[in-house]
Amino acid sequence: MTIAIAITLLVVTLFIGIPIPFAFFSSAAYLLYSGGYDPGFLLPYGFAKMNSIVLLTIPLFIMAGGVMDKGGIGDKLVDVVDTVAGRIRGGLGVVTVITCAIFGAVSGSSSATVSCIGSIMVPKLKKAGYPVGHVAALLANAGVLGILIPPSMLMILYAWMGNQSVLACFLSAFVPGLIVTMLMSLVNVFLLRNNREIHVAEHRDLKETGKLFFSRSAKASPALMMPVIILGGIYGGIMTPTEAAAVAVLYAIPVAMFLYRGLKMKNLMETLIESATTTGVIMVMMFAVMILSRLYIMENLPEQIMGVLTSISDNRVVILLMINVFLVIMGMLMDDVSGILLGTPILLPLVTQIGVDPVHFAAIMGVNLGMGNVTPPTAPLLYLSGRISGAQLTHMLKPTICLILFAWLPTLLLTTFVPEVSLGLVNLLMK
Repeated sequence: MTIAIAITLLVVTLFIGIPIPFAFFSSAAYLLYSGGYDPGFLLPYGFAKMNSIVLLTIPLFIMAGGVMDKGGIGDKLVDVVDTVAGRIRGGLGVVTVITCAIFGAVSGSSSATVSCIGSIMVPKLKKAGYPVGHVAALLANAGVLGILIPPSMLMILYAWMGNQSVLACFLSAFVPGLIVTMLMSLVNVFLLRNNREIHVAEHRDLKETGKLFFSRSAKASPALMMPVIILGGIYGGIMTPTEAAAVAVLYAIPVAMFLYRGLKMKNLMETLIESATTTGVIMVMMFAVMILSRLYIMENLPEQIMGVLTSISDNRVVILLMINVFLVIMGMLMDDVSGILLGTPILLPLVTQIGVDPVHFAAIMGVNLGMGNVTPPTAPLLYLSGRISGAQLTHMLKPTICLILFAWLPTLLLTTFVPEVSLGLVNLLMK
């Protein structure tokens, strides 16, 4: 009964708009009071858990994303992709999806991806005659790709919480990220196939297209080298994820400031302040979740959830489906960072009991939380995209539902029930 009230308190406080760290603290405070626990051991536990070099990647990747946002790096990425995909009906939508995937591969942040690529692509898409609801829905769904395309901040947090290899978690989410990117592009083109209000650029012959592509690629080569340096360094064993995050910042600042000239000292200071603020919020949230998750475990919450699930069915497939539903709802209620921090310690013991590889579960959590972030009625990223594009939620619902049903859901089912989708690269490169 005590744990049920604590979870209810958490859900209610989240629904009424209490800031997430305070919602976590309120649930933890109730458990401390009702359970008679000594808070003296919880505070050192929380600090000890956060004393990890891996967590340095968070402020560094946030900073790198901010520098890319203000430095004009995103514009160069858009130009290159537009050369290839921008000549077909719905092609600018494909450009948006692929650019979000590339940007997410460096920034590791969904909100930074939506903000940066949205500021570049929304005016272009509107000018080309794209329905504003479609623009907002596509941007929100594509922005979530930063969760899956490595180096993902979410996968770093999962690896830290679950005591898994960061590199293995990166690799497990990579193929699902590519699948949902491809499906999202196809759904976008299908939805716009009969829309004659969309302006399509004049056709260019192969020679002219190739010349333009190489010209834009040369200008964008410093931007394109960022994911190559970062991912190549990590996968090649040259750098740890923390070192790669530091290299991303050190590389992005001179590129944005001296080559693309989009970043000024004033912008850099604003980026540093915003990064520090965001990092502070995340760290407070992580500390709250550490305490709350510890109390949940002491109250045997994982065993209780497992008992409820097995009382409904002891079939592995049914249990995985119920866990997926739980994760989607969690993604709807809170941001992806909060979801991964709270969900990992609760659900990881459950899935290992039914034979799911912890690295495989990293991809399952990533796809679920990504889909939850764009699933109405809460959908935090959907509202962010709506604010950036000026679209109303009612206009965003149809394309959003289509993208969920025909891009996210197939990817989730493949990731969940075909382990090779997420473990194939891990087994190939690490075993």
